[in-house]
Amino acid sequence: MNSGGSIHWDEEVDVLVFGAGAAGMTAALIAHHEGLDVLLCEKTDAVGGITSTSGGTTWVPGTQLSVDAGVPDSVDDARRFLQSVVGERGGDEAREAFLQSGPLAIDELQRISDVKFVAAAAHPDYVTGPGAAFGGRALAPLPFDARVLDKDFARVRPPRKEFMGLGGMMVNRSDLGALLSPFGSFSNFRRTVEVVGRYVIDRMRFPRGTQLVMGNALAARLFYSLRKRGVAVRFETPLVELVREQGRVTGAVVGSRDGKQRRIGARRGVVLATGGVTRHPALRKQLFPAAAQPLSLSPDTHTGDGVGSALAVDARLENGGDSPGLWMPCSIRRSPGGDDSVWPHIILDRAKPGLIAVNSRGERFVNESGSYHDFVMGMLRDDGHGPSVPAHLIVDADFIRDYGLGLLMPGRSRARVAAFERAGYLIKGDTLAALAAKLNVDAAGLARTVETYNRDAALGNDPAFGRGSSPMSRFNGDAAQKPNPCIRPLGKGPYYAVTVWPADLACSAGLSGNANGELLDVNGNVIPGLFACGNDLASIFRGTYPGPGTTLGPAIVFGWRVAKYMAGKLDDAASHSLTRKDACMNDLP
Repeated sequence: MNSGGSIHWDEEVDVLVFGAGAAGMTAALIAHHEGLDVLLCEKTDAVGGITSTSGGTTWVPGTQLSVDAGVPDSVDDARRFLQSVVGERGGDEAREAFLQSGPLAIDELQRISDVKFVAAAAHPDYVTGPGAAFGGRALAPLPFDARVLDKDFARVRPPRKEFMGLGGMMVNRSDLGALLSPFGSFSNFRRTVEVVGRYVIDRMRFPRGTQLVMGNALAARLFYSLRKRGVAVRFETPLVELVREQGRVTGAVVGSRDGKQRRIGARRGVVLATGGVTRHPALRKQLFPAAAQPLSLSPDTHTGDGVGSALAVDARLENGGDSPGLWMPCSIRRSPGGDDSVWPHIILDRAKPGLIAVNSRGERFVNESGSYHDFVMGMLRDDGHGPSVPAHLIVDADFIRDYGLGLLMPGRSRARVAAFERAGYLIKGDTLAALAAKLNVDAAGLARTVETYNRDAALGNDPAFGRGSSPMSRFNGDAAQKPNPCIRPLGKGPYYAVTVWPADLACSAGLSGNANGELLDVNGNVIPGLFACGNDLASIFRGTYPGPGTTLGPAIVFGWRVAKYMAGKLDDAASHSLTRKDACMNDLP
């Protein structure tokens, strides 16, 4: 909405934030901490967005947490690393701002809020290159006891149902082994009783388990911090349109559950953090490859409200560089009732020895142990024969026993394997030819592929794709497999397969902004009063995916930068860093 005169506001605040994911909640929290009057508007009835259903890992180089974890990281190393990964794709100023502000943002969140992280001692960057880190950059949110939220716990979006056990129990990765084999040892049994017992008690009072981990813990920690400080959070309040007066965005029109619209003024500015373009009906078709359009891991409500409203006031859209989306390969277990289960193949199976991925020609097309994003980039790559969509992960019976496959957890239960077969999720073939026929894959091509793979795998080699050659792939493999933790031959039949499809977990395409999160118009000029962070803002990595948490890291850091800038404290924060003992280590200005 463009206004030629003075607007009558139904309400007026300093800062108006749209979207209660990690980015929006960080911006609201820091703006309030700096003494600004803040209103956070959330379209749905719960906070969290894609953060709540994510792994929660947050990639921020050079923090004090890396020192505390015994794996000190430096911003200078990260700068060299990103230069090798992103190269000349642009966005240098924004990436430098991210590097400089990252340690400050994390340090302040740790000090003033209930947001707590720990740096992973071992969680390698996804790409090799100068300055790459094996640990220290990937920050994991600490588990959170959501009982302190009381009735507000219902306001935290649940994780994906596939990542919960017993209908609502979240499980730490460290507890997974005990729960999968509760009678394997006394310690396994004791830990299983502790975890399940806590969950049973929780369900007497709450709709799901209150021991939160991963992204759900991060979202809940941010929300709890907002609640403790009395920051106004208004649910079921979608952004309808932005209000612009004399070139400046001065507020917005919002909806409400009663169907009435209100005009809210924003003296310092409006912040867009609504989840990006992933489900915008027009932009998804315009930007995403056709093969990747059907499936998304983002919430259904991420319909691009922020991006669409900004484009209506002449904001500039970036296509995402190398890729408009950031991807995960996913398998789908169809349900007769329509409540399908979608499983992202992240770390539990693809890098393990004895699995190959093939396309319809029966040929391998990618390093199976690469990052989930790079795996899908391989699926979408057109080598003249069309993209490798869908693809099929093929294993033998021993692999199922040792590692599981997708939704099927490891073990020897024939009944469970048979149940997944009957559901059509797991495809079985007593021979490779039989499996190829069921998958509609070229049988001769598959036979050649397995013969070549097995010959090289017997020596621990993968000359075709270099599987097991990077620290990340070796870390996610099986250390007991020698000499290569990611490679062993496929044995005799029967063989099993699941089919995987590309799905976006976030977007790289988004609104064009500067280092302060101020949005730019189609001519490259700042739109006064309009800011963005999170997935609404184009990725600073330009379609590359450097390491674990490279969506949440910038989301939080730019949420922090936007709030500091709006409060006039961004320069003060940078100056303050010079007095801290770790300033030299982090190479801060």
